Amino acid sequence: QVQLVESGGGLVQAGGSLRLSCTASGRTFSGYAMGWFRQAPGKERDFVAAITGIGGNIRYAESVKGRFTISRDNAKNTVYLQMNSLKPDDTAVYYCAAGVSTYEYGYWGQGTQVTVSS
Repeated sequence: QVQLVESGGGLVQAGGSLRLSCTASGRTFSGYAMGWFRQAPGKERDFVAAITGIGGNIRYAESVKGRFTISRDNAKNTVYLQMNSLKPDDTAVYYCAAGVSTYEYGYWGQGTQVTVSS
């Protein structure tokens, strides 16, 4: 069992930056691929970024490439999402997830709200 807790969300103006964190407890963190997803009001949950267990492979949604960076610190059981050049369209609840691969997730956090004002 893995428990995930996100933090770092908030209100920021367009063009600003935020860094989200997701800390895991439970079984060996480095054994899991980690992902970030987001869900805007009235929309489906969308993939944002993912990273493999030791960070060897990373992928991003086209909409965030060049602006967001995913990273992880296995010693701290934490995955990060650095978000730069934020746009109002980035407004959503952001969720982290843990899974057996960057395409399959079995554990989810409770989400953290990110609001970007224009």
